[in-house]
Amino acid sequence: MSENTIHFYQTGTFTVGNRLLDESQRSLQSSMQRFNSLTSGHRACQGCGEALGARYAVDAAMRATGGNLAAANATGCLEVFSTPYPETSWQLPWFHSLFGNTAAVATGMAAAYRNRARKTGTPMTRVIAMGGDGGTTDIGFGCLSGMFERNDDVLYICYDNEAYMNTGVQRSSATPPAARTATTQIAGEEPGNAWGQGKNVPLIAMAHGIPYVATATVADLRDLERKVEKAMSFHGARYIHILVPCPLGWGAPSAKTVALARLAQETGIFPVFEAEYGEITGVRKIRRKQPVEAYLKLQKRFAHLFGKKANPAVLARMQELADRNIEKFGLLDEQAEPEMPIPVPEQAEERSNQI
Repeated sequence: MSENTIHFYQTGTFTVGNRLLDESQRSLQSSMQRFNSLTSGHRACQGCGEALGARYAVDAAMRATGGNLAAANATGCLEVFSTPYPETSWQLPWFHSLFGNTAAVATGMAAAYRNRARKTGTPMTRVIAMGGDGGTTDIGFGCLSGMFERNDDVLYICYDNEAYMNTGVQRSSATPPAARTATTQIAGEEPGNAWGQGKNVPLIAMAHGIPYVATATVADLRDLERKVEKAMSFHGARYIHILVPCPLGWGAPSAKTVALARLAQETGIFPVFEAEYGEITGVRKIRRKQPVEAYLKLQKRFAHLFGKKANPAVLARMQELADRNIEKFGLLDEQAEPEMPIPVPEQAEERSNQI
């Protein structure tokens, strides 16, 4: 009889992993005392990474504040699918802002709640602001930078699905290079999003020297919960940037949302780290380095990089981008498993199921 070694990498999951942890360390979502801040009945697409990320992030903030929390939400997917008039899936005070002024609205809310607490002697209601990458990195960037500069007492959470998904998959400044959208070049020598454009808002937030900045993905929800709770332990401006794959906009199976988020981290395309007052204090190490090609092949927005008209130079540039992230942030664990070989096309989806 042969023996197989079974690795339990995720000790924060809903089933076996939670029972291996002390009760104080278990995921909030495994508890019957969870807040269900974003409750059932919303109209998100199947496999929506944003709905998953918001559920965990807002519930974690609610736990950190004892339920004394209010939220401002930019126009976008999250606002649209959670509040079809006259219904709502939100179980906390929730304010809908314009596309571009969420940070400013949240700043005003925080000031009002602070003034009320001072006058009444009651505990101060904490405030979070939420938006997609379009409402954060593009339209709302000016208000966001102002919030950072003033160090307003707001946690801003960006749910990054790398395009304007609510209005038809248009390019944003968070869209990766070479990705096809409704507003990027569809043909030519280098179709897809242009290189050298866009902005890295987590690094910009760090440049402001605010108390706390972090990135996270929906592939590690316990890490996301921890970072939100840590952010709420600070006062002043805080920023968390969450990668939330969009099956519809990325052209990927809805069952692959978590696998794609994990591949983004394991390839180095999306560095997962946290910083305090402008200095990186921790990074999420890559356990098993994956080639970028394994991540891209699962998404139709990168389909033009493969096949008869493929341009190997573009794939090489994408790999260089990931490798620079790994070196810059020190993402590769010294005890990491060897890099997986680049899968052939028919093996790419099978590989994602094993991650």
